[in-house]
Amino acid sequence: MSGAPTPPPTALIEANVAAALAEDIGPGDATAALLDDADDCAHLLCKEDCVVAGRPWFDACHRALDPGVRIDWRCDEGDRIAKGTVIATLHGRSRALVSAERASLNFLQTLSGTATVTARYADAVRGTGTVILDTRKTLPGLRQAQKYAVRAGGGHNHRMALFDAVMLKENHIRAFGSVAAAIERARCLHPELPLIVEVETLAQLRDALDTGCTRILIDDFDAATRREAVRIARDAPHHGRIPLEVSGGVDMATLRGIAEDGVDCISIGALTKHVHAIDFSLKLGPPPAS
Repeated sequence: MSGAPTPPPTALIEANVAAALAEDIGPGDATAALLDDADDCAHLLCKEDCVVAGRPWFDACHRALDPGVRIDWRCDEGDRIAKGTVIATLHGRSRALVSAERASLNFLQTLSGTATVTARYADAVRGTGTVILDTRKTLPGLRQAQKYAVRAGGGHNHRMALFDAVMLKENHIRAFGSVAAAIERARCLHPELPLIVEVETLAQLRDALDTGCTRILIDDFDAATRREAVRIARDAPHHGRIPLEVSGGVDMATLRGIAEDGVDCISIGALTKHVHAIDFSLKLGPPPAS
């Protein structure tokens, strides 16, 4: 990674955290109340190989319960971490450390899971010029967090939601009768927004290229048709000005071949939909001697 991605606004992170803590603690942590509320320390252990993402949410969980907590990270967002690595130490009040534990780890394990799988896909297309995109298939309430994690893993974001781009799909095009008519209507109503058009045939592809849009999604094309679509988009008079995106039927077995066909981007719902949480552990006390 060339640097950690820019996180969402602080207010959004704090809202995510407030909801998580309210869900977990409610009127009070009955078990933490048994502890003497003394100064203590803890260490954060990564228990499987991963790409780390979620530090802003982890930190916000602990600072919400103990504004004076000190968190010393030994890694940056987007770093690849080996199993068995202590990635942070914490110093704060004992009750707050244990009360924030689960919520903070839930964010870290989920977002690191998203970043880790994204990194695998990004690695698989490295050198082809194709970029990996996410989708809107995210966990409810955590879209901006998961899209941040995609960036931490080396992927790129598709549209954030329904408001920040126009995406014409099969049903929209059917309603207007043609790709060209749908594009013209979209440009009339939303000239300022990116316009993505899904096509199902090479004829529709030519219509989209001729009418003009921001990006064209070729959905479920077979390999031969996909390669012909790339040729059409790159040849005169279009010269590759409108990028081609592939979605549907993509997995690790087919990914590299699709990228080598010359498409510009591949969108993959599994980055955020099929979450494998990374195993982390927060333990009171100093880290073991190395």
